[in-house]
Amino acid sequence: MKQIKAFIHPHRINSVTEALRDSGFCDISNGTSCYNLTVSTVQRLFTSADPAQQRYSLDLAEPVVAETKLELICEDDLADQIVAIIALAGKPGPGWVFTTDIQSAVKIE
Repeated sequence: MKQIKAFIHPHRINSVTEALRDSGFCDISNGTSCYNLTVSTVQRLFTSADPAQQRYSLDLAEPVVAETKLELICEDDLADQIVAIIALAGKPGPGWVFTTDIQSAVKIE
């Protein structure tokens, strides 16, 4: 199994989740290919090329840029296809997609 993490511009996340849903890989109802799809808002430290995108965080005492982090777990053979879907749907915005191997997974029931 693979874990995919993508850091996406907030205005592109809807396009990305729609593309994943439309692909059929991340259909929650079948639960066979893509698991634990989560989306959260994160703050990236350092400045942006566009000053309008950054703000000053009082908690961190640093300039930050809002980003959206998407995480999911998928089967090994689908990882490249899912990364391609995320990268295509995330354009034209800056971002990163990371894929890592999962060494162990234990379901809690």
